[in-house]
Amino acid sequence: MVIVFALVVLAVLAVAAALHWYVWRRLVRDTTRGRGPARRAGTAVFVAGPVLMVAALVAERSGAPFWLQRTLAWPGFLWMALALYLLLAVVAGEAVRPLLRRALDRRGRPGRDPVVAPLGRPSQLVTGQGPEVRRVEPSGTSTVAPEPRPTAAAEPARAPDPYLAPTRRLFVSRVVAGAAATAAVATVGHGTYGVLRGPRVKRVTVPLAKLPRAAHGFRIAVVSDIHLGPVLGRDFAQRVVDTVNATRPDLIAVVGDLVDGSVKDLGPAAAPLARLTARNGAYFVTGNHEYFSGAEQWVEEVRTLGLHPLENARTELPYFDLAGVNDLQGESEGRGPDFDKALADRDPARACVLLAHQPVQIHEAVRHGVDLQLSGHTHGGQLWPGSLLAAAANPTVAGLDRYGDTQLYVSRGAGAWGPPTRVGAPSDVTVIELAATRA
Repeated sequence: MVIVFALVVLAVLAVAAALHWYVWRRLVRDTTRGRGPARRAGTAVFVAGPVLMVAALVAERSGAPFWLQRTLAWPGFLWMALALYLLLAVVAGEAVRPLLRRALDRRGRPGRDPVVAPLGRPSQLVTGQGPEVRRVEPSGTSTVAPEPRPTAAAEPARAPDPYLAPTRRLFVSRVVAGAAATAAVATVGHGTYGVLRGPRVKRVTVPLAKLPRAAHGFRIAVVSDIHLGPVLGRDFAQRVVDTVNATRPDLIAVVGDLVDGSVKDLGPAAAPLARLTARNGAYFVTGNHEYFSGAEQWVEEVRTLGLHPLENARTELPYFDLAGVNDLQGESEGRGPDFDKALADRDPARACVLLAHQPVQIHEAVRHGVDLQLSGHTHGGQLWPGSLLAAAANPTVAGLDRYGDTQLYVSRGAGAWGPPTRVGAPSDVTVIELAATRA
């Protein structure tokens, strides 16, 4: 098993190295002459970037000292996002490159190309410059004659300029590379700003047939995938808390992937969660990243912060049942989801809302007669075209969907994992407003 894992890692690294070489070739080698300072600087960036990216991933997964994680995380994870969009932009540039070349061919270049004079018969030698030409005949005599005026029929032939094609290629390479780099940097910059400014509020109405009229308009603030860690810290947590509290929800549901790190390192960053306020309390279920970070410790930590962990458990609220199950990753520790424990012996006439981190858990929810499942995990793909991969691995990537009699809502999440960047999948805190169909 270890050998298979090592081979997979080596294969991934080889592919990553090949893609970096391709992007370096287009952005650095093809746009510079010789081994000057510009090429050396560009090469240094394309060596340091992937090294820092791998180092950041290894440091986070290996539990390296937190100061080292924070030092590596920003440059390493930002390079991960930048490398992706540099690659996509360079690939898109391949389609533009021949079009630009053809446009330049049609327009031509200003200035005169070198002219090669036509040679006479082999028996003749043309000497002299200026308005007169001395012609040497085979008999040895020479005559001086005025230089003939060229006619249209005798227009001298033009030899191809040996410097023309390389110069044009260099110009095209620089234009395409500049556009690709600008687009990639702008995309990553905008996506990073979107994460750091905090999630936006999204409002969704969900009708439930079993919900009593008295609960019509009940608001649940759904928060997922905050991912506090070496990049997103205490200030970000406070921003999320302020956003949630501003919606004045009746209940708060934190549906997993709260942290990427230990309680020792991230306890202070998570402290603002103690200020979450809702009339019916705040509840928490584990995500897969909690099991990478010490799930048992974090369950106890969030309890001290005033959140109510639902570990395969259910609580009866005045108008509906609220249940929660552990994440699938918990199976590695013998603490996986147990739907029977969470949902057995409940009154089926009451509406049931289930908190489950991963959307794939919807099938068990349908089997157990759940009315609404609230999930996260997908980040909406986070970095386009990651949404295509997320769609292949999850029944629903984002938004509200229906499976039989069970509805599933998937939040894109409040934070980000790895690069603090989102493209095509803006972060959100979703306010679910329950609606009684008999109201």
